[in-house]
Amino acid sequence: MNDRPSVDWGERAVIATPFGALVLTASTECLLGIELKTEVDELIAPSSPLLEDAARQFEHFFDDPRWQFSLPLRLQGSVYRQTVWRALCAIRPGSVKTYGQLARELASGSRAVAGACRSNDFPIIIPCHRVVAGSGLGGYCGSLSGPFLDIKCWLLRHEGYGTSST
Repeated sequence: MNDRPSVDWGERAVIATPFGALVLTASTECLLGIELKTEVDELIAPSSPLLEDAARQFEHFFDDPRWQFSLPLRLQGSVYRQTVWRALCAIRPGSVKTYGQLARELASGSRAVAGACRSNDFPIIIPCHRVVAGSGLGGYCGSLSGPFLDIKCWLLRHEGYGTSST
């Protein structure tokens, strides 16, 4: 289970993915957060236009990893974290950067970059899965081992990282 607390307000949808499910939470104006689930207890159909659009965009992404999301997000974080999140969005599908590379680009430290990745409330849309350790995979969603790393590997393979097509 993701160690971030679940948002207890807003509308929710739980949609199936190739690796489990996504819990999408939204207000009427924007997405409030996304939670990755490795097990699907119950799917909940989107009940608002925004959640329907989000579910549709995720379907497009799972069909085409180069899909560009265009959803309103409630980004809550320091100026620094938002700078890191923008840098993550600039990493092309099928590519990765190390925490150290991003830290040098942002005149920061690797641990600070990792902290910003861990605080990302919009995994996949803000592609923190494209950041790896200098030697190895690194963590994902606050986990250094376990099923979330399997999701990270799936996402990287889906986007073509490590294949001859990149």
